[in-house]
Amino acid sequence: MAYFLFKSEPEVYSFDDFLRDKETIWDGVTAPAAVKHLREMKKGTKWIFYHTGDERTAVGTGSVIGVDASDPKVPIVRVKVGKRLKNPKDLPAIKDEKIFAGSPLLLIGRLSVVPLSEEQWKWFLG
Repeated sequence: MAYFLFKSEPEVYSFDDFLRDKETIWDGVTAPAAVKHLREMKKGTKWIFYHTGDERTAVGTGSVIGVDASDPKVPIVRVKVGKRLKNPKDLPAIKDEKIFAGSPLLLIGRLSVVPLSEEQWKWFLG
């Protein structure tokens, strides 16, 4: 199973918007590394919803319900909402965790789609 973290500015698209919509297409991704991660996704891929900007907090979960990779530039990734995290994790807490040492989440701050290990995924859920 693959796990990822998706970043969004809450004033652009928040987890509350996602809860309201229940499903959406994850778009607006342009960075080549992030697009590469989108191409790796399959139905059932799990991910963490992370608010950027002033908040900088992981707030919820989602999963991939379909990927259309026919566009050579950016795949169309349809996602559905999961649950709000019982214990949201902010950036200082993430930085304090040894399991994130060397993670693109901390090394490439502007990357909007970040791969996670299973251990990191479970930490976010805890």
